[in-house]
Amino acid sequence: MTQFRSDFLNTLSERGFIHQCSDLAGVDAQALAGKLVGYIGFDCTASSLHVGSLVQIMLLHWLQQSGNKPIVLMGGGTTRVGDPSGRDESRKILTLEDIESNKNGIKQVFDKFLAFGDSGNKASMLDNADWLAALNYIDMLRDVGRHFSVNRMLAMDSVKLRLDREHELSFIEFNYMVLQAYDFVELARRHGCNLQMGGSDQWGNIINGIDLGRRMGTHQLYAVTSPLITLASGAKMGKTASGAVWLNADMRSPYEYWQFWRNTEDADVGRFLKLFTTLSMSEIAKLEALGGAEINEAKKALANAATALIHGAGAAELAAETARKTFEEGGAAEGLPTVETDLAGGLGILQALVLAGLASSNGDAKRNIQGGAIKVNDVAVSNDKLVLDASALNADGAIKLSMGKKKHVLLKQK
Repeated sequence: MTQFRSDFLNTLSERGFIHQCSDLAGVDAQALAGKLVGYIGFDCTASSLHVGSLVQIMLLHWLQQSGNKPIVLMGGGTTRVGDPSGRDESRKILTLEDIESNKNGIKQVFDKFLAFGDSGNKASMLDNADWLAALNYIDMLRDVGRHFSVNRMLAMDSVKLRLDREHELSFIEFNYMVLQAYDFVELARRHGCNLQMGGSDQWGNIINGIDLGRRMGTHQLYAVTSPLITLASGAKMGKTASGAVWLNADMRSPYEYWQFWRNTEDADVGRFLKLFTTLSMSEIAKLEALGGAEINEAKKALANAATALIHGAGAAELAAETARKTFEEGGAAEGLPTVETDLAGGLGILQALVLAGLASSNGDAKRNIQGGAIKVNDVAVSNDKLVLDASALNADGAIKLSMGKKKHVLLKQK
C-alpha cells in the first residue's frame, strides 16, 4: 500500500476509497497543507439519497476530518437536465417544485457526517442553480461551449454506451457534461475549490472540468474518484428485493436499515467496515479476523456502526435489540416496522401482506403463503383466505406478519 504524507490520502488508501487520481503528489501536498477544498455534486432526483451515495458522503467526511474543507453541491440546476452516466434511457424531467422538495429531503443527511459553518474547514452547502439558472445561452456557447470538442464528447462513456446500444440521448442530456465542468470552474472562482470527487463513472466529466479550468484560467484543479461498489455476488450496492435502501428514516426505518447491513455477505464485511463506518482500522482488523459463525458478530458491529452514523446510537441499539428479540426469542419487538390500519371490519391476509410491504401483489402474497414463507404471530399460515381482525392482536396490541426469517412487520389498529 502506498504511503502518503497527508492523513487524507492515507485514510482513503487504507480504506479502499481510491480508484483514480489526476495527480496524487499534487493532492497529497495540498491535503498536507490543509488547502484542499473539495466538492461532490448530488442531483435532486429523489427525496432521499440511498446507500449507493454513502461512499461519496464518506469521502467528504474524511476530507473534513483531515483538516480540509468539503463542499456539498446540490444539483438544483443540473437536475433540470439529467445526468446520462450509466443510464440506458433519459431521466424523467422533474418540475422545479419537485426538485426543491427533493433537495430539502436530501439535505438532512449531511449534518450526520459533516460540521457546517462559515469558518476554517467547516463544510458549505451550495446549489448550482445559483449560477446555472441565470446563464445566457449565447454567452454560454461563446465562453464555455467553444472549449468542448464534440468528437471528444461523443467518445465519453456516458454518451458512447447510450449510442452503441442505439438508445436515444437527448440534446439536453448531451449538455450535462458541459454544465458539470462549468460547476467546477464556478466553484474554483467563487470558493477556491480545487478538488472534485465522485464515483469512477464520473471520471471523464471531472477531467473535463479540470481541462475547462485550465482553459478558462483557474488555479490548478484535481480529481479523485472512488470505485463503484458491487456486492461479492455481483449485485448492485443498495438495491434489495423491496427497493432502494434509502438513508432518510421516513423512507427506510432504522430497523430495516440495520437489517440491511446485518445481512451483508461474508465476503463483503471487511470491505464495508472500512468504507461505511468510522471504526478504527485496528478495530476493523479484529473483526475481519473472525471466522466461521463468529463472522455474525462482525456483521452486527457493521450494522451497529453504520446505523449509528445515520440514525444515531440510540436507534442502532434499539434496532439490534429488536433483532435479538425477533430472531432469538420470537417476540414481537416494538422496534419493528409498523403499519397502522383499520382491523374492525377484518383484513384479508393477502391484502395485509401487500399493505405491509411483504408482497408486491395479491398473487405474490398467495405464492408466498403456498410456499410456506408466511407467518402470523410466529405461526405458519397455509390458508390464503385467512381474515385478520382485532382478535389476532397479541399482548403488545399488534399482529406480527413475517415473511421468511428476516422480514417482519407489525400491524396495529389505527
